[in-house]
Amino acid sequence: MASATDTLRAGLPDRYLTPGDIAEMFEVPLETVYQWRKKRTGPPGFRAGKHLRYDPASVRTWVNEQMAADQAA
Repeated sequence: MASATDTLRAGLPDRYLTPGDIAEMFEVPLETVYQWRKKRTGPPGFRAGKHLRYDPASVRTWVNEQMAADQAA
């Protein structure tokens, strides 16, 4: 089975991503993902009941925005 990183690069996964998926994709600690959400600096997430989830399309858009901002700097 492909990891979340491989799947996102090749095409969008067919499920919503968890905070653990995001941490694995960006190779950061899970706490960093939660801090990004708290500071509103990371990919946009949403609550499904008590669970935090990320839409793969929104994550891809956020990555593209980060890359564009980095190239413009």
